[in-house]
Amino acid sequence: MAELGLAIDGRAPLKDIAAQAQVAEAGGASTLWIACHLFLRDPVTTAALALAATKRIKVALMAMSPYSTHPVYIAMAAASLDEIHPGRVILCLGAGAPADLKAAGIDSAHPLVAIGEAVKICRQLFAGEMADVDGRMFKVDGNGGRNIPLVIAASRPNMLKLAGRQTDGVLISAATSPPFVKACLEQAGAGRKSCIVSTRLGPPDAIRRPIGFVLRGAHHAENIRLGGASLDQQALAAAYAAENWAEVDRLVSDDVVRRHAACGTPQEVRARIDEYRAIGLDEVVLGGLDDASAIASTLKAINR
Repeated sequence: MAELGLAIDGRAPLKDIAAQAQVAEAGGASTLWIACHLFLRDPVTTAALALAATKRIKVALMAMSPYSTHPVYIAMAAASLDEIHPGRVILCLGAGAPADLKAAGIDSAHPLVAIGEAVKICRQLFAGEMADVDGRMFKVDGNGGRNIPLVIAASRPNMLKLAGRQTDGVLISAATSPPFVKACLEQAGAGRKSCIVSTRLGPPDAIRRPIGFVLRGAHHAENIRLGGASLDQQALAAAYAAENWAEVDRLVSDDVVRRHAACGTPQEVRARIDEYRAIGLDEVVLGGLDDASAIASTLKAINR
């Protein structure tokens, strides 16, 4: 059976991270995936707090982007955490959310090239080899040495194939429908396969906006098509830009939530997580749980 992980998205106050990490560990979660969302809390600081507060659970720096942070610095951050907590750190690379990068004035051209070169740099540094890369995006000459698993956040065919060829696994985005996840796994090849599943015990109201935040991106068009929901992405993006929350809630209907999340009674959530597990994932990562009590009750419901 696939393991359970937990995603921390950067919205919770840092003072709450220790409690969230401890509850996740006590509830049997295998990994804390610490998101790197621009304009929210720093994932490296968050990861350090989570690691210091726990004993066994692994922590992944999730979708660190070579566009916003140089690959050498990304490798330095992961290696520094691993020095204090050996064997408990995972590095996940990803291009980052296009809308957030654009808002920060960051060009994100040639993502396949950028991620491929970042993987090479981090791999060489973690292996203690001289990182001698003279690429299209990055030029590096240095050395290091840590044994840290490396995965790629991916949802498009070429990036999925890159993850299968050159890294230890793939992480698939939140708000992805089971048919889309299945299609991704068929393209990802070898390696460990994880997926974030937006999860909430109770009615769908509290989960509409986090799901909509993800699905507003044009790169989720295929995800929505395969999932079978009716969703106007352009209207959703415009509603977010205008902070028209009533319109966001209207567009992210109950049907959209049903197709792109695990939400409802404990039995319904458990059945939905089992549906994702049956696809062939090694780890189902619970997303959208924003406090320690929600984490504890949801893990208990799923593990019952």
